[in-house]
Amino acid sequence: MSGVYGYMPRGTIHEDTDSNRSGVLKRVLRLEIRYIPLILISFLFAIASVAFSLLVPIRIGNAIDLITAGTIGEDFYTVLLKTVICALLAGFSQYGMNLVNNHVVFHTVQNVRNNAFARLQRFPVSYLDVHPEGDLVSRLCADTEQFADGLLLGFTQLFTGVITIVGTLFFMFSMNVTIALIVVVLTPVSLFVAKFIAGHTFDMFKLQSSERGEQTALINEVLTNVKTVKAYGREEKVLARFDEINARLAGSSQRALFFSSLTNPSTRFVNNLIYAGVACVGAIAVYAKTNFLFGGLSVGVLTAFLSYATQYMKPFNEITSVVTELQNAIACAARVFEVIDDDHFETETDQSETMPKPQGNIRMRDVDFSYIKEQELIKGLNVDVKSGMKVAIVGPTGCGKTTLINLLMRFYEVDAGTILIDEKDCSVYRLNDVRSAYGMVLQDTWLFSGTVRENILFGKPDATEEEMIRAAKDSHAHAFIRRLPDGYDTKIGEDGGILSQGQKQLLCITRLMLNKPPMLILDEATSSIDTRTEMKIQSAFRKLMEGRTAFIVAHRLSTIRDADLILVMKDGMIIEQGTHESLMLQNGFYAELYRSA
Repeated sequence: MSGVYGYMPRGTIHEDTDSNRSGVLKRVLRLEIRYIPLILISFLFAIASVAFSLLVPIRIGNAIDLITAGTIGEDFYTVLLKTVICALLAGFSQYGMNLVNNHVVFHTVQNVRNNAFARLQRFPVSYLDVHPEGDLVSRLCADTEQFADGLLLGFTQLFTGVITIVGTLFFMFSMNVTIALIVVVLTPVSLFVAKFIAGHTFDMFKLQSSERGEQTALINEVLTNVKTVKAYGREEKVLARFDEINARLAGSSQRALFFSSLTNPSTRFVNNLIYAGVACVGAIAVYAKTNFLFGGLSVGVLTAFLSYATQYMKPFNEITSVVTELQNAIACAARVFEVIDDDHFETETDQSETMPKPQGNIRMRDVDFSYIKEQELIKGLNVDVKSGMKVAIVGPTGCGKTTLINLLMRFYEVDAGTILIDEKDCSVYRLNDVRSAYGMVLQDTWLFSGTVRENILFGKPDATEEEMIRAAKDSHAHAFIRRLPDGYDTKIGEDGGILSQGQKQLLCITRLMLNKPPMLILDEATSSIDTRTEMKIQSAFRKLMEGRTAFIVAHRLSTIRDADLILVMKDGMIIEQGTHESLMLQNGFYAELYRSA
């Protein structure tokens, strides 16, 4: 389906290349430009941390030489005190660097997440209809968290690693040039090993992230429709589907982690061989004392040198161990950037006009629309609705009733033709202006996690207490709200929590009555309400619709007999239109529908 719509299905893996990976990395680095002052502070902390850490081995070496010389006295204790001070200062500097890095990383990820969520708000309904909600949630939550973890680890290891390498090289060359050259020449071998393994793991982590998003989508789908799943006894089928995805995710995760985990032990093995060789050469130098190649080394100096060699190789080990996290972070960042970069946003420009208060005159001229380009749905549709008219839209399932509403609200854009509001093409207006001109109650209710009051005030936050209560009384919701534990301040869960379907629909109707928009759209707005309450609400609706243009999608034809205009749709076309009486006299499709109801 997605391919037909022109979108890439979520979870589809691009063919990853080095340029794609490096492009994501460059983009991440560009995000850090605004934090350059903080990054410089972090860099200074890293310099201080490494500098004090590197002073510790040479102090310890001096202490060892004093012990071997048998001169444990004031100088020995002074050396120990300086060692402790250096260790404390190194720890404090490390803490300061981590504090700054945390601020930079989590604010960066916050901005990325904000940009991604802002882009989601601009995506058209047509985009969201064909992309799994769970995968989008996974991208904005799980993937950004993985991105943050990898970025934080990368920052920390980058600063301390580079400075440690430079610092240890300085100390090693100052102690013994020959042995230092051996270390420098052999250590890059571990980098080649790390690069070879890392080059084959990016695609694995991208696949892992994609399958994790697919799993999240399934969980979200099942939890949202758990009653339907249980009612049809499909638990085993859903579990089998989950097991299949979970098995694929376990496999891809295992492959990614296995191959990436080869990096650290491989490089450690190489570095340990180098360390063992340096230790042997150093021992020979200590034994020879005046050897031409290696020079005379004391036991304390050799101890310090080996410590520096370990610290010199440690960044290479850490860098290779962090490759796993970085590859995962880059893969996750790429998935989030796909959302930010997607250009399927709603068509609105800076030149879009502010819509004046509408009078309610709606005209559709030669409108064509189809969800799938190869399959026509609406063709050459013409409708003329005058201000204040009550327009009913009827027809069999799939004839285009809801599609017509989607076009009026600009959830979808017409393929051809125009929709005019007060004789002006509505496409020139701002989307928010067009949509706020309509008040809409759908058959599917929508309530968010919060209080009853917050849900009612969603469309008009500045309404007074009296206005809210009046709207609740008009919709006949006030009585059941008063019976709730905390009345209007009762907290309800996502999608209404424990409220019945009828109560949820009453809250949605209350929201509409409080807002009192210029035009109304009612899509089976009373489908979940008992007959007695429906009669009362229909009376309230009639009062609300006075002087307002109203579009009513109805399946029970008895509820729209008093409509000013009835549009009878079939196969995307308006095949009949008129009042109830005139349509019955035609004895056509509407009359057939009405008699069969």
